[in-house]
Amino acid sequence: MFRDRREAGERLARAVAERAGPRPRVLALPRGGVPVARPVADALGVPLDIVVARKIPAPGSPETAIGATTAEGPALFDQRALDLLGIPEGRLAEMVGAQQAEARRRLLAYRGEDPEPEVTGYDVVVVDDGLATGMSARAALTSVLTRRPASLTLAVPVGAPEAVRALSGVCDRVVCLETPPDFGAVSLWYARFPQVTDDEVRGLLVRLPRGPGEPGGPGSHGSGGPGDGPPGRP
Repeated sequence: MFRDRREAGERLARAVAERAGPRPRVLALPRGGVPVARPVADALGVPLDIVVARKIPAPGSPETAIGATTAEGPALFDQRALDLLGIPEGRLAEMVGAQQAEARRRLLAYRGEDPEPEVTGYDVVVVDDGLATGMSARAALTSVLTRRPASLTLAVPVGAPEAVRALSGVCDRVVCLETPPDFGAVSLWYARFPQVTDDEVRGLLVRLPRGPGEPGGPGSHGSGGPGDGPPGRP
């Protein structure tokens, strides 16, 4: 049991620090993952940014995820759930579109017009407050992988054992402090689990440095100086 998200993040930070690569980047899944990720980023001495993924809920059951998507997709689904529910293709497309629109809204709310953080060649740690089905985390990890990090770690305080096992095959490692067999729901493992607001997320975020030529980054605005951007992969 964790007192709150911050205390969970402080405990998680110690475990992540033991396994972090030489060039860490920390990305949180908003909203609940941001208060957990803040102590992790602080412990590693790096800024904190976000990767937005939205679960696609089952019709009539908003807490049951049948899939997840990032702002630009592609959407990932639990095929067994789709087969069981028999959702018409048109309706499914509407559901995906609604969650992608919300993901775009959150990106704009938290990052404004800034470009996404550079992660190519970095040791990326994706943080959330817990894993139930793991669908949102899977979508986030899949999105980050397309940007060629040097390594990719998922870090959570608590998770359902089956979700942890499944996601271990998606990234290089999963750091999970507790995997209770009677998991139930993420909220059950926190004494305090309030909703996190957009304002709280913005207050906890610190932008990552921009790469060469990016707005606000080294080499931008015609400086012509050598950049200190991320290392590229060979």
